[in-house]
Amino acid sequence: MIAKTRNTVNRKIIITLLFLISIHLTAQTTYTGFIDKYPIEFVTDVDSDGSGSAIYAYSNYDTPIQVRGTLKNKVLTFFEKDKMDKKTAKIVFENFNPKSKKLEGTWIDLNTKKELKISLTKVFDIDYGDKIEWKNREILQAVSLKGKYFKLIVSKSKDDFYARVTGFKILEKKTDKLLQQIDVECQLWGLNNISTDDYNFDGIEDFSVFEASAAGPNTTSLYFLYNPKTGKYFESSFSGTSLEFDSKTKRIHEYNQCCAGASQMNAEYKVVNNKLVLIKKSCLELDIKSGKLKKVKCD
Repeated sequence: MIAKTRNTVNRKIIITLLFLISIHLTAQTTYTGFIDKYPIEFVTDVDSDGSGSAIYAYSNYDTPIQVRGTLKNKVLTFFEKDKMDKKTAKIVFENFNPKSKKLEGTWIDLNTKKELKISLTKVFDIDYGDKIEWKNREILQAVSLKGKYFKLIVSKSKDDFYARVTGFKILEKKTDKLLQQIDVECQLWGLNNISTDDYNFDGIEDFSVFEASAAGPNTTSLYFLYNPKTGKYFESSFSGTSLEFDSKTKRIHEYNQCCAGASQMNAEYKVVNNKLVLIKKSCLELDIKSGKLKKVKCD
């Protein structure tokens, strides 16, 4: 488990980076409505440069479908793709206005050319500012597990310019039954705060929650593992920077870089009883004279 003090430090470190990122982003917006007669939830995240992504899910099934596209000349277009990266459907919103309470569009099957009307109503924006305050807005996530899907719980206090992830819900598909709710304190990353993988290599899919982004490429996440005995997920003690999980070798690799690459740390772990066990670690620092990275003793 990552200590709260570490969260506080990370939060201070990333505030400048977050500010730069936020300049280029519009707020995530959640809508509810229909594709034809079928109820859906639709969440958009469109950048100011016109690129964007969205998630939608049919309320009767709750399996999220992620789409990507562009906003150009007030026309917002998203494409669905299959596993082979082939475009299968197109979603078009003419005269898109992010401030509008209503959103009308068309879903088009690119194979059959069948068209269905989309009619949406805005539920909320994830907005920012010093004087804005709200609590417990829920954002659908792009990934799901077998029979389960996720919603972030996001809150905004007057003390913070940006919204924060304060928790998440694990819900049962089709019934929307709440299976688990867990409190966290994480940076809001948007539609992809949650990822899935088999983090302890036991053959059962787990999930992680993006925690924070620090200087350079460094990131941290919280890792939640499945307990077959209880049928619940628990927060693991996995801790590290930019962890990568290799299912073939059953090894976890950590990479930490700072000072524009002048200092690097690499580590390799194995999992024993759901805990990380260090196998090896190496550290490099830039030698000013040679201009090359050289091995040094790790702290």
